[in-house]
Amino acid sequence: MIYVTGERLHPYQVRAAVFDSRWRGLDPAQVHDYLDRVADELDRLHRELATAIIESERIRQALRQWQSRHHACRADRRQLQ
Repeated sequence: MIYVTGERLHPYQVRAAVFDSRWRGLDPAQVHDYLDRVADELDRLHRELATAIIESERIRQALRQWQSRHHACRADRRQLQ
């Protein structure tokens, strides 16, 4: 499996990773336990990212509404000067 820059790594990809067996290689159980931990962390980060995107859009919309409501206030102040 090759990770290409710019593409996001997803938890299912980590969990599905397969490694070649070698005579004196790493302990497969330890590798898979570690990959499970990495996949869980990726899953948590993806959820946090989705929440942050939703929250930023909510704030952006609120700012637009505030600017629209207060646009007339700025115009009134300019006329008074």
